[in-house]
Amino acid sequence: MIRLSSSAIRAVDYNPWTGILEVQFTSGSRWYTHPGVPWSIYAGLVNASSPGGFYHRYIKGRYR
Repeated sequence: MIRLSSSAIRAVDYNPWTGILEVQFTSGSRWYTHPGVPWSIYAGLVNASSPGGFYHRYIKGRYR
């Protein structure tokens, strides 16, 4: 698990063998699971200047 310095996303966890990305938002304690996420998308999320914006642009609705 990696904690992010973001106003929208509290933490993320990623399994490179399964491509499962888990995201926890600052607004709650629930984890959202996204299967099939490539490493490049995960890396983009954790390195984004706005992780919340990156999530909404590249992950939400694309990986379920």
